[in-house]
This record gives sequence, structure tokens and C-alpha cells, in this order.
Amino acid sequence: MNSVNMNLEKFRVLCVTNKSLCDGDYLERITMVAKLHPYAVILREKELREREYAELAEKVMRICSDNGVKCILHTYVETAVRLGADAIHFPMGILRTVDGDVLSKFNIIGASCHSPEDAQDAVKMGCTYITAGHVYATDCKKGLEPRGIAFLQDICDKVDIPVYAIGGIGRAKFDELIKAGAAGACIMSGFMKGSLYGDNF
Repeated sequence: MNSVNMNLEKFRVLCVTNKSLCDGDYLERITMVAKLHPYAVILREKELREREYAELAEKVMRICSDNGVKCILHTYVETAVRLGADAIHFPMGILRTVDGDVLSKFNIIGASCHSPEDAQDAVKMGCTYITAGHVYATDCKKGLEPRGIAFLQDICDKVDIPVYAIGGIGRAKFDELIKAGAAGACIMSGFMKGSLYGDNF
């Protein structure tokens, strides 16, 4: 077995949700995803107001817990604290505004990084992982040039916490991401659309 295949056994796949892409009933889709046991589900849903997000988060956290999958809430830190979540993900702009005492309530803290400087700042602020992207062309960022594999490798070289690639990723890209140093990958469309049993992860 070559080194890439050995690393693939440790490669983590995270689902990033997007209700607007979802085929069919959303909570049924989340249940299907959870039964596939990705490393984590990041409940993104940035178009929801906090109250709506909180109502959805309670349901998704329960589904994830029932299936032994980590649920990482997104952006709404007060809701995450109130719901007793132990994991949260932030855009960098929001992370920079969150008090350190509040961050200490979480065991897992992630941030969306778009430069090596972002990544290094995230580490200083206590993040336990980051996402880096967008690496490949994707409909979610239509018209925006992808940052590419060299960008990902640069970030992986500069931080000592797990880096998860995001943007235009399917199974065919995994070997290249592993070689660049990524601990795993975030997938949105592959989980939110289709049968879930093809090239998702």
C-alpha cells in the first residue's frame, strides 16, 4: 500500500450544509448524511436568522448525536452556548470579534480561511482546525478564480492544526489534497444533492 492510500484511511470528510441545495426534505437529507458517518456536519445555513437557526440546530444536533457524528454549529455563538454545543465554526471576521472567555466554552473551534495570514491568525485565536478555500472551481463561487492546490499547500505548511480543503471537491481530488498536506475535505453539493452513494466521499 502506498503512502497516499495509507493516508486516505485517515482522511476526514466533513459535510457542510446548504439548505438551498437540498434535494427533498432537509432533515431526511441530514439523516441520510449522518448515517454515512462523515467526520462532522458543519451546520452552515448562513441565510437563516438566529432564531430560525437555533430551531434547526436543535434538530440537527439530535440527528448527529443519534448517529455518532460531530455537529459543528456556525456563526451564532450565543445559540451554540445555549444549546450546549461543544463545536463551532466562524468566518474570520466574526471570529475576531468573539471574546476569548466565550471561545473557551468550546472544545472544537474552526474558521474559514482565505489566506495564510488568516490561518496563522486563527491559530493564535485558539482554533483547533481551519477550512481553506476555495481550492477548485465550484458553482458556489461561480466567476471567482479558485485559489488552487499551491494555496492549500502553503497554508498546510504554515499551521500545525488540521486544515480541511473546501471548494469543488469530490473523491477524485482526495489524493492531490493529501499530498498537499490537508487533513480532510469539506463537501457541500455532494451531500446536499443526488443519491449520496456516488462520488461523494
